Amino acid sequence: MDLTLVIVVVVALFFDFTNGFHDTANAIATIISTRAVSPKIAVLGAAVLNFLGAFVSLKVAATIAKGIVSPGAITLHIILAGLAGAILWNLITWRLGLPTSSSHALIGGVGGAAAMALGLHVVQWQGLRDKVLLPSLAAPFLGLIGAALLMAVILRLVRRHSDEKVNRVFKRLQLVSGGFLAFTHGTNDAQKTMGVIALALIASHPDKAFHVPLWVIASSASAMALGTYLGGWRIIYTLGEKITKLEPPQGFAAETSTATALAIAAHFGFPVSTTHTISGSILGAGVAVRPSSINWKVVKHILLAWIFTIPCAATVGASIEVLTRLPNGIGIATLITLIVAVMIYLTRNWSWEIRAQFKSRLGVLRPFKKTS
Repeated sequence: MDLTLVIVVVVALFFDFTNGFHDTANAIATIISTRAVSPKIAVLGAAVLNFLGAFVSLKVAATIAKGIVSPGAITLHIILAGLAGAILWNLITWRLGLPTSSSHALIGGVGGAAAMALGLHVVQWQGLRDKVLLPSLAAPFLGLIGAALLMAVILRLVRRHSDEKVNRVFKRLQLVSGGFLAFTHGTNDAQKTMGVIALALIASHPDKAFHVPLWVIASSASAMALGTYLGGWRIIYTLGEKITKLEPPQGFAAETSTATALAIAAHFGFPVSTTHTISGSILGAGVAVRPSSINWKVVKHILLAWIFTIPCAATVGASIEVLTRLPNGIGIATLITLIVAVMIYLTRNWSWEIRAQFKSRLGVLRPFKKTS
């Protein structure tokens, strides 16, 4: 049992690592695309602020541990299978450059594995609806509306100023808004892995109450920070360039709107998707300036990926749960995780290639065009 618990903790931290490089784009795509700071500084700053943000609250961790599946019925095998499902889905969408939700991948993976092992009744459907699905549907729209309204105010304030001055001022303001976003991303997303590890501790020691030890907080924060530092340049390119061409005022509006929504969600313990929220905010900031600039084909692909994330991750998690029933099932699940690690190693050059292409596109600063 102790060895299985160690394996589950290691795999959970590995998921947190993939969450970091998969979701790096959430915190830095806008600030990089507007050239407010260099990519290297943006990634390093996001890693540090992600780490610090993870220590702020534990409400989201409690929701993941107690509000999605029945804690008393969960086993370590189920958690391990769910984590493997989430990791695999993260890697698939990262390879495709789709900014999908790691949160939904984790919830879908664990839920699917639990349902396959114990039946659908083990899933707390009301908690899934009220604490995950509804807040995650609301967050992108709040981000969109907030960014659009903020852009409308900005456009009115800067209409008599030169493009050069506007860009210069909002580049500096993006240091604050981008930092706020990275901090709240750490507050929201790192807690999800903390919740899973806490769930594993409950499964291995049923007599103990829910508690998130300091070592769990520190290790989860560190794993996400490391993943953030290594970066996910494919998704950065999708968010920062493919949806719409961002200028510093738009980047500021999108970051501020997203960070505010994430802070509110963390306060109530809602594990909302940072990916969904920033995508909606970028869309809102783009529409407010020039609706024709939006690449609606890319938006459609992102929406489809959002819809399929929970069921696909649940399917993968359920499939791996079946494998854990076989002789040496734990070994099989661990082998799958090792294969995933090798996959990341072999595909690292693709990520650097996208980074080089993305940086080359930012060689000339585009002026911010105001509307009348």
